[in-house]
Amino acid sequence: MRTNWAGNLTFGAQRVHRPTTLDELRAIVAGSRRVKALGSGHSFNAIADTDGDLVELAALPAEMDIDSAAGTVRVAAGVRYAELAAYLHAHGLALPNMASLPHISVGGSVATGTHGSGDTNGSLAASVTALDLLTAGGDTLRLSRAQDGDRFDGAVVSLGALGITTHLTLQTVPAFDVRQTARTGLALADALAHFDTLTGAAYSVSLFTDWRAPRFTQVWLKRLDGTPEPELPWTEPAPGPLHPVPGVDPVHCTPQDGTPGPWYERLPHFRPQFTPSSGAELQSEYLVPRVHGTAAIAALADLRETLAPVLMTCEVRTIAADRLWLSPAYGHDTVGLHFTWRQDPAAVTPVLGRMEAALAPYGARPHWGKLATTDPATVRGLYPRMADFQALVAELDPDGTFGNAHLRRLLGP
Repeated sequence: MRTNWAGNLTFGAQRVHRPTTLDELRAIVAGSRRVKALGSGHSFNAIADTDGDLVELAALPAEMDIDSAAGTVRVAAGVRYAELAAYLHAHGLALPNMASLPHISVGGSVATGTHGSGDTNGSLAASVTALDLLTAGGDTLRLSRAQDGDRFDGAVVSLGALGITTHLTLQTVPAFDVRQTARTGLALADALAHFDTLTGAAYSVSLFTDWRAPRFTQVWLKRLDGTPEPELPWTEPAPGPLHPVPGVDPVHCTPQDGTPGPWYERLPHFRPQFTPSSGAELQSEYLVPRVHGTAAIAALADLRETLAPVLMTCEVRTIAADRLWLSPAYGHDTVGLHFTWRQDPAAVTPVLGRMEAALAPYGARPHWGKLATTDPATVRGLYPRMADFQALVAELDPDGTFGNAHLRRLLGP
């Protein structure tokens, strides 16, 4: 039976397909009553589940084509970021941002609004300039930022509800080097008082805590080569390499010794040649408007005794605003509050409810691909363009070919 990466979900598909050509994929979609695409399987909920046909995209050609004049790359949706990054770097190009895991697929990451970090860095979806969408009839609909404007903004973070994204075109930048260092000893009071200074201290910044005390145990700083090491007097240099989960061997993590290295070997937290864990974990994430960021962090600190017993690590990051309708960063700069939990759903689920109640005053948007118990009507109300997206689903998939029970609950009528 096919499960997701974490093993907490068994897919209910009647059939699983691994097409090797686009024509094979077209035929599967055209002949299916219900069909969903699966990327790298890193979602923790049933967003990619189906009671019909499940299509794994990994066996399709790993196409990556650079348009030097436009500064873009067209990539097959099933390609993983590690592969794409190495290819781009070899051609002197880069993506402006990467997620902590380079193992995830481009298509799945974009469709769920996944992000990296940095005050001026948008989500991974913000780099998309065009996409190819396979609709229920097996036809390809191509949408671009330049030609389709508002409609394009609605189709990028699509949750897989509009069709199967087969290719994406991404804006690139010239390749760059990054130095990564880590610091420790950040008291909660200092983190809240100097939050803007902390998150602006490097190109990408992550704060980690296990919430066993009112402090952050780690601060990871990824600064552009040639920029000075930031002075953060409320912290101290880490004694050696760190893993985000306290006590875990950092062998799988990217170098934190301050030596310069290619962007794709420093922006992710984990090395692409290693699987960072066996998947024995659960994950949640809530994204709040930056103006509420410190208040939301303080609310989490008040729940330390509830969070700590089931928590492996909590990561705080920042993301720049975008205009993609269902992006968790739609309309405002954002603070991401990420949680890696012990793999104990019975213990974690009630904790989610208490945490969501504490974060509700701050407009917390749950990550589309992670665990949450927030009422679907509440989620819909957090997205000003939700009604427009519902209309786009009705237009492009009137028979619900790409729907499932999870999306029907989430998107509603």
